[in-house]
Amino acid sequence: MIALDTNLLVYAHRRDSPRHEHAARRIRDLAEGSASWAIPWPCLHEFLAIVTDERVYRPPSPMSKALDQIKAWLESPSLILVSETDGSLATLMELVATARITGPRIHDARIAALCLHANVRELLRADRDFSRFGALQTRNPLMRA
Repeated sequence: MIALDTNLLVYAHRRDSPRHEHAARRIRDLAEGSASWAIPWPCLHEFLAIVTDERVYRPPSPMSKALDQIKAWLESPSLILVSETDGSLATLMELVATARITGPRIHDARIAALCLHANVRELLRADRDFSRFGALQTRNPLMRA
């Protein structure tokens, strides 16, 4: 199963992003396909925080539009929302200890732990924030874009 990190969600939503077309197409392909794909819950929360923040985007996305975007993604019958379950904390603790993570990077460790615990085989992301978690395969699908 493939999971998506926040930045791909943001790029797909924000038409003013130079990466919008490529990110939107990638998500559309996943949403319209038959294979299961995933979004970790923390990525949806972070998506809302970023696209509605006037310090990040001028103008920011109205909350109603951001929520409509999430609802549209949730309509995909092959989407799985990844959240904490029994054992998630143990996975997080192992990642934090192994990668010596502290502070704000705990958020990325949480996403990595959720993905690993849910048997996600690959996390699609558009940054290097997950490079410290060798157990999770990551790829930037926009690299050639």
